[in-house]
Amino acid sequence: MKINLKNLEKKMLLKKGIKFVFLFAAAFLAGTAAGKAKDHFFPAISETITSADTIPEGTASVSAGIAPAADGNWGLSFQQEGQPPIANATAEELKKYDAYYTGNNEEKVIYLTFDAGFENGNTPAILDALKKHKVPATFFVVGTFISTNPELVKRMVEEGHTVGNHTYHHPDMSKISTKDAFAKELGDVADVYKEITGKEMTKFYRPPQGKYSEANLQMAKDLGYKTFFWSLAYVDWYENDQPTKEQAFEKLLGRIHPGAVVLLHSTSKTNGEILDELLTKWEEMGYTFQPLTELTK
Repeated sequence: MKINLKNLEKKMLLKKGIKFVFLFAAAFLAGTAAGKAKDHFFPAISETITSADTIPEGTASVSAGIAPAADGNWGLSFQQEGQPPIANATAEELKKYDAYYTGNNEEKVIYLTFDAGFENGNTPAILDALKKHKVPATFFVVGTFISTNPELVKRMVEEGHTVGNHTYHHPDMSKISTKDAFAKELGDVADVYKEITGKEMTKFYRPPQGKYSEANLQMAKDLGYKTFFWSLAYVDWYENDQPTKEQAFEKLLGRIHPGAVVLLHSTSKTNGEILDELLTKWEEMGYTFQPLTELTK
């Protein structure tokens, strides 16, 4: 039988090409899936939400009620270094829903909080620094963090920190329209917390990704929860693109202000490395630290 070598070569190249495309597609999908797993807890929130210079276009006027920014998030506008930012709503408007984002702007007090979606080895260093400085903090945790890190959660409690509710699955709570579904996201976390610690969970709630609606705030209040946003944070949630020490200090020292509710992520390697020094610098600036329980009095 006569073999056409040219046709055979073409077929072999075609097979190789198909195989390459298949492998590339598989790798791409795997990478996308891995990325989504982390993005589920730390999405690409624009810096507007944490430390931007302006509230995003489309944000409702605060006089129109408690409205999220155009993308559904909590939004801040920093006008002057060392001064509290302007937010989507005033402290007075939020208080009607037992919600807070800042404390007394006349007192040099910091309320330190951490959001914990998963554990990657940085929380022990954070707890060590807090213990050294005798600083109380609130850790807003998701349900799986408690079930997979029971010893860390017990340590938080034993060392005087508050463990708050960041929902079980970390969904966009502004899209949850029924009170039953809303209550389940919070209740499931409280249940697993009690299983692990034997204690009732403090009814402090932070909306995942800062996404909320006025109806959500009312639901949380009806369930006996106090909702906490923040008045200072910075882009620290990208695990593979961490800010430098200098970048962190620029934001966290330059924009600290009296009554600040600071949000940091416990997954941040930078935060784990700088917290001891950061707390020292804040103390040298004349700041003291109080738990969120003091903010609600």
